[in-house]
Amino acid sequence: MALLTRRSLADDHGVALIVTLMTMTLILAIGLALTLTTITEARIAGNYRRAAQARYAADAAIERVVPELAGVLRWDDVLTGVVKSTFTDGASSGVRLLPGGGRLDLAEATNLVRCGKTACSAADAVASTDDRPWGANNPMWQPYAYGPLDSLATSALDVPIYVIVWVGDDPGENDGDPLHDGGPPTGCNPETDPPCADGSAGRGVILLLARAFGADGTQRTATATLARQRNAEGKPVDDRPNGHVVSWREGR
Repeated sequence: MALLTRRSLADDHGVALIVTLMTMTLILAIGLALTLTTITEARIAGNYRRAAQARYAADAAIERVVPELAGVLRWDDVLTGVVKSTFTDGASSGVRLLPGGGRLDLAEATNLVRCGKTACSAADAVASTDDRPWGANNPMWQPYAYGPLDSLATSALDVPIYVIVWVGDDPGENDGDPLHDGGPPTGCNPETDPPCADGSAGRGVILLLARAFGADGTQRTATATLARQRNAEGKPVDDRPNGHVVSWREGR
């Protein structure tokens, strides 16, 4: 009888050990799940924060350059890259070290918005694609403003973002010349037929494309359309000083 009791106690101890191990395993699994959930939520929150910062940075860059563009007498000079913003950090080509880590080649970034490739040929620039269906009137995006966000703000910002604003001609024009703001339509000879030049669609209208590059490869883009005021005849007011460019709308 005593032998049977000792065996029973030993069996109970074995079961208790198994139950303890199973309980510890379950607690460990729950702890790991909670840890992974916390890490995932922290990453989601971080990604959301970086995306929001980049989006607002792109918007801020557009707001920064609109007053400057309003004061440019000839938008042709902007479309050809002759005139640039006061917000630049050097030449419009070359490699930049991004504030959040990584490298950005300005020339490659410009080619990507021009034709979707890191190097654009003349044929690529005028090719009709889903993103650029206007052919010879495709915008030839010019880098107008670019630099770290903290140099754009009036107060110090600890936000690791680099921004670029490109300017392009209105693709609704019919002149086949994206480096000229609203020239005569293709086939029009103003010398022999002066009225034909009045039909220049899109004259006095340019496009803005801003892109913010944040940490961990975060990118956000904002776009806007900027138009000159029109006179009583419905024609854009040209070659005027500050204050005569004013209509602009934003999109993404």
